[in-house]
Amino acid sequence: MGAFLLRRLALAVFVVFVVTLLVAWAIRLSGDPAMMLADGAGSITEQDLRNIRAALGLDRPFTAQYLGFIGGMLRGDMGHSFMGGTPVARMVAQALPLTLLLAFLSLGVSLLASIPLGVQAAVHRGGWADQTIRIISLIGLSFPNFWLAIMMVLVFSIALGWLPPSGAGSLSALVMPVLTMATILTATNVRLVRTAMLETLSAQYITVARSKGLAETVVLYRHALRNCAIPLITYIGLQFGGLIGGVVVVERVFNWPGMGSLAFDAVAARDYPVLQAVVTVLAAMIVAVNLLVDIVYGLVDPRVRTE
Repeated sequence: MGAFLLRRLALAVFVVFVVTLLVAWAIRLSGDPAMMLADGAGSITEQDLRNIRAALGLDRPFTAQYLGFIGGMLRGDMGHSFMGGTPVARMVAQALPLTLLLAFLSLGVSLLASIPLGVQAAVHRGGWADQTIRIISLIGLSFPNFWLAIMMVLVFSIALGWLPPSGAGSLSALVMPVLTMATILTATNVRLVRTAMLETLSAQYITVARSKGLAETVVLYRHALRNCAIPLITYIGLQFGGLIGGVVVVERVFNWPGMGSLAFDAVAARDYPVLQAVVTVLAAMIVAVNLLVDIVYGLVDPRVRTE
């Protein structure tokens, strides 16, 4: 087990390293932050631009800039924003909890909806309930998250006036972002639960449980669902990366002040330290969740440890 953990940990560190390296290289192709800072300042000479680059540390070679960023991250220092000089660590600390709140609430709502729907679809395989649930989930999969978010704003904010269109000042502001993400997730998770339950319901121990006179609810949720939980947990863990990616887009539509909005603003301003920090933190979270899934799966199924 020790060798298995070391291999997975080494792979996780390597993935984060590659992601941060690619992001650091790519964002430097997007433009010159010195030009953004000098925009609107009147007559700017080339010497002024060089002075701005030197003040921002952009006159150093790329390797030196990247290693300085990694070294600072390891010390907990993410640098300072080019726009205003705010410590990036403070900006991330303010935005990250809001993103995590949105992500986990969306996942929770999705599970509360998809588990009973998936179970019912499997129990009534081929019936009208199964067909209806599958059609609805297919429609849900067809909706891009940004389109669904815009439709939510048009209907519930503009047309009906029930919910605030943006911001994070109240609990009501959570409703539309959470429903948008939960709808997309539920469409996928319903089909996953249905498939897993179909395989489990055909097992012999389910027939035995029913022959003992156990209530159908007990058979379905205490026996069948528990025994197909491992692949469901594995998939949900792996789904976390897509969830974070979807949250980033939805945050921008609803002007939710999380990591997604922070990343969009950093891209527009070519704010290298902020964008690098956001991508690094999100990548580390995704890799950490996937690593945790690998570890749990290795504990449950010893055969995985040899892979």
